[in-house]
Amino acid sequence: MVFNDSRVIRARLRGIRPASGGRFEILLLSENQTNDWWVMMKPGKRVKPGSPLKFLDLAGQPDAVEAVVEDKNAEGHCRLRFSGTKDLRNDLDRIGEVPLPPYIQRPPGTSTPGDADRYQTVYAQHAGSVAAPTAGLHFTNRTMEALRERGVETAFVTLHVGPGTFAPVKEEDLTQHPMHEESFEVTESAARQILKARAEGRRVIAVGTTSMRVLESAAAQNGGSVAAMRGSTRLFIHPPYDFKVVDVLLTNFHLPKSTLLMLVCAFAAPGSVAGREPVLNAYREAIKERYRFFSYGDAMLVM
Repeated sequence: MVFNDSRVIRARLRGIRPASGGRFEILLLSENQTNDWWVMMKPGKRVKPGSPLKFLDLAGQPDAVEAVVEDKNAEGHCRLRFSGTKDLRNDLDRIGEVPLPPYIQRPPGTSTPGDADRYQTVYAQHAGSVAAPTAGLHFTNRTMEALRERGVETAFVTLHVGPGTFAPVKEEDLTQHPMHEESFEVTESAARQILKARAEGRRVIAVGTTSMRVLESAAAQNGGSVAAMRGSTRLFIHPPYDFKVVDVLLTNFHLPKSTLLMLVCAFAAPGSVAGREPVLNAYREAIKERYRFFSYGDAMLVM
């Protein structure tokens, strides 16, 4: 079983625009270098390069951390240069909130004591995600130990989940969908484990679509075989797709029109477009039986 060990960072920050006194929030997206980040800002349509920003701590009080908008891209994301801190990452526990999905309601600036633990897998190691690899939320330390006791070998890879994971597909032609980029890593030990399992005819089970994307991306960049590597991927898995590494997928129930749902449809019938109907039938059954969907929802095993 292959797990994504990325750790969710406290990526939601709140602040005030000194010029107007207006409140705003940002979601950290990607770090260019220390104190230089691309962010999603709300409201942010009217903000211009050169605009100063001041941030608040978790109690809603002014903090020493400030920023200046340096650039905006075609997607409306802002590039911020932070000051008042040696490294913003070290201040996130003081001024950052757990980036819960919008359908999990919390009053602005608040969270329950359990959010930081519950929106994190028990095996999370490498900080960088702004959304949890949610299939892994089903596993407890006791479950992990029980798997090992039954002879199930576990391997860990890393893919830092970005908000683009949840962006709906709007293009009629799937090849035109602008797939988000995410950074990933496959270590030497993980690559050896996976290659050995395949050589011995054992099944490789991806826990979550993010683990799937790591393994298939690594194989796509290495002639069809997993190898140790660190890089980034824009791989969009949709029907038809020939899978090179993964035999079984454990995944939650996803949003309509999402790239994640299309990945599941592709896996349900590798190499063809026949997987859509069985997957949608499973979703109909889940709705009928009142399964829970999305981050804290139930899971399905696709074999």
